[in-house]
Amino acid sequence: MALKQIRISDFRCLNGVVLDAHPDFNLITGKNAAGKTSLLEAIYFLGRGKSFRGVTSSELIGTGRDNLTLFALVEAPAGDTKLGVDVSRGTKQIRQDGENAKTADLAAAFPVQAIDPEIHELIQGGPEKRRRFVDWGVFHVEHSYIDTWRAYKTALKQRNAALRSGQSTKMVEVWDEQLVSSGNSLDMLRKSYLDSFMSRLSSILNDIQPYELKIAYHQGWKDDVSLAEALNASRDRDRVLQATQVGPHRGDLKLRIDGRGAKHRLSRGQQKLLGAAMVIAQTHFVAEALDRRVVLLVDDPAAELDDEHQQHLHELLAGVPAQLFVTSLNTADTELNKAGKSFCIEAGEVSALL
Repeated sequence: MALKQIRISDFRCLNGVVLDAHPDFNLITGKNAAGKTSLLEAIYFLGRGKSFRGVTSSELIGTGRDNLTLFALVEAPAGDTKLGVDVSRGTKQIRQDGENAKTADLAAAFPVQAIDPEIHELIQGGPEKRRRFVDWGVFHVEHSYIDTWRAYKTALKQRNAALRSGQSTKMVEVWDEQLVSSGNSLDMLRKSYLDSFMSRLSSILNDIQPYELKIAYHQGWKDDVSLAEALNASRDRDRVLQATQVGPHRGDLKLRIDGRGAKHRLSRGQQKLLGAAMVIAQTHFVAEALDRRVVLLVDDPAAELDDEHQQHLHELLAGVPAQLFVTSLNTADTELNKAGKSFCIEAGEVSALL
């Protein structure tokens, strides 16, 4: 799988951009604030339906514009597929091969990962980032995941609505059976995925880290009780806080070094390298499971990394089974000597370099 072409209209500072990509390696150079990250963000949006910068879709619309439009031609096993997204203030329309589609359809057709300057937040940040990381992998290798996740989210949303509105215990418990059933299934899918993924991650980490990292999955409730028992025990607390406090939506990956949280033991640069290694390991794992490459976006890989850590990152990227898009201030700032295409972006305009 590879991105063959992307067309961008009114996405941040990018308008009228057409980029014909190389199937293996694409280097995007340009000055600060020229639009390099925005270009990666547009590619990411086509595979995720959202930004990796944590902003709303409407915030991506160019200044003074009413909507943005993205189009991509993607190489796929069954033949090329066309993806399109149109975002207006408060609305988002997704299309695949001319038909209305959903965000999950984008994700299935165009698997994309990103390593950006904030990748250290995968280590430093809250559980939500790590849950999203895990669930992206589960989505691509466990076919029943999306239906299970939707069932769980529906039950959780309705149960929380009942709690917020002060409904009776009986009305809250109406949703417990679906929450427990889908929650247990979701938990099992995550554990099955992680059991296999951890060996891939360990093999990559062994090559770059001088410390012993232990990673454990926290399911979102105590290990020694069932989800049904945890819900019963948490019911009074749920009422006070007006939200369900236990379940897979509270899951997390616990990263520890010498018994302490990794975020307390690692420097910012070490956290960035660890976060990048986790994404690269997942890229390997998902690509092997799907038997096709994914797209990997790498924004300013030299940022906040010393020479040693940069070298480790370059070594990891050299063998990743992905179509790469890498940004840099100029071609001399990256040691990724891969055959491909180079592009220059200036004031939102992209041109291919000979």
